[in-house]
Amino acid sequence: MRVALAQLNTTAGDVPGNAGRIREAWAWAREEGADLLVVPELALLGYPPRDLLLRESVITAAEKALEALAREHAEGPAAIVGTVARNPRGAGPGIVNGAALLRGGHVETVYAKRLLPTYDVFDERRYFAPGDAPCVVEVAGRRVGLLICEDLWVRDLVRGRHLYEADPPGDLREEGIDVAVCISASPYHADKDAHRTQLFAAEARRMGVPLVTVNLVGGNDDVLFDGRSRVFDAQGADAIHLRGFVADRRIIEIDADGAVLDAGPPAAQLDEPDELREALLMGLGDYSRKTGLRTALVGLSGGVDSAVVACLAAEAFGPENVLAVAMPGPFTAEMSNEDARAIAEALGIELLEIPILPPYAGFLDALQPHFGERSFDVTEENLQARSRGTILMALSNKLGYLVLTTGNKSEVAVGYCTLYGDMNGGLAVISDVWKTQVYELARLYAARGWMPERVIDRPPSAELAPDQKDSDSLPPYATLDRILEARIERGASLHEIVAGGEDPEVTERILKLVERNEYKRRQMAPGLKVSPTAFGVGWRMPIARPVDLSGEA
Repeated sequence: MRVALAQLNTTAGDVPGNAGRIREAWAWAREEGADLLVVPELALLGYPPRDLLLRESVITAAEKALEALAREHAEGPAAIVGTVARNPRGAGPGIVNGAALLRGGHVETVYAKRLLPTYDVFDERRYFAPGDAPCVVEVAGRRVGLLICEDLWVRDLVRGRHLYEADPPGDLREEGIDVAVCISASPYHADKDAHRTQLFAAEARRMGVPLVTVNLVGGNDDVLFDGRSRVFDAQGADAIHLRGFVADRRIIEIDADGAVLDAGPPAAQLDEPDELREALLMGLGDYSRKTGLRTALVGLSGGVDSAVVACLAAEAFGPENVLAVAMPGPFTAEMSNEDARAIAEALGIELLEIPILPPYAGFLDALQPHFGERSFDVTEENLQARSRGTILMALSNKLGYLVLTTGNKSEVAVGYCTLYGDMNGGLAVISDVWKTQVYELARLYAARGWMPERVIDRPPSAELAPDQKDSDSLPPYATLDRILEARIERGASLHEIVAGGEDPEVTERILKLVERNEYKRRQMAPGLKVSPTAFGVGWRMPIARPVDLSGEA
């Protein structure tokens, strides 16, 4: 049995474009003599489609496109295509998340996804009715059991609990199958691939048959998909895996004894900083391509965060499509100006220098009668940031550039960012990247000669007050990130974090900052999700809530 795996990069709502990608994959599969083509979950509609699923016109377009694909490829290999389909039952949502078998010019059958996730970025029960039965089809004389993404995660633990009573892989085992095929749109985050591989290998062993998984790849808004589709043999060995963060495809063969055969080379493995860089580049590039925003604007201060964002932008957009803006203020060190120029020159991007003193002075003059004799404080610091934000947005409006914000996850978590200032922009590139990870990325780029080493070595500072340093008000970033990771990604309480060895006073102060600044995070630009818990659609904290931590045990 020859199976064609097509790891596609689709766009939510682009039914014609996605259908074209499936057609191209079908033509390739036919040329390779495949018996079966497999494409990812909801490949025809794109994932995640979100409230596009509430538009009848979109569902109808997907139905018509699916029927057309089946007719056009009547003589080609059978295909399993991820799509939406009507719910045949009289109650519940009107559609299902389906795996359609196309063969002989017809939509032969549609398997409805049985396990619908509602955690993190998922909200599938808002739109879909769950399936209630397994589905087995015959292809090339083999009994093939169908699964869709979460169906294969049935034994995973979420917050320490199993979420489902139904057992789709177990049911397929009882049905008696020769091969299992799972189409997926499994989002990326750090360490996800290793966990996913371990889980899928165990399910292949439990079913006792080869398992073919085809995952989506690409960025859709904030959610990133890493591809890395895999085939496991009946013993759970990772027999074949496709590349990460790029569209890829492979022909594999499963012989009569269930052995998995493949002549292709193994996909290269990435270390942690390189994987993070690849994920961000994919997300940034796809956001640009899928929105049609092909030029980027970065406020380049000479600090490490903006330096890393500028490097990412130059790689994703091409240096000729990136404009950097240095905006020195009253407390900007000359070395910051020098480093901004050095970074722009090394990257080959254009750099504008627009001092903020005139607009900042104008704001102070206008407000002085109302400020009276009150001393300099965070108000004036924010006015500097907002002067810069106004300049960036004005250039964006006039020149049509996408403004990339430069705030990292550590800063966003504790509110060390200014609304209508450095938070201005269309995409928050590193808003899910801890400050310690930013330094890892900076070291990658510094090794290429793209930024001076002192950008990494000098103490970080917002340069909004005399001799200001981040360490004046925050613990060292290694400490800060440990506390924040425990709180945000693991949900740990103050007591639990302190029991783990952190200073009680420092921890309580940091946790209160996290609680107080939800209103800022609610207003930030969409960010690229690269961690298990990112600020965005998967983070749903109330704004109006106590900040004294008294509601926690």
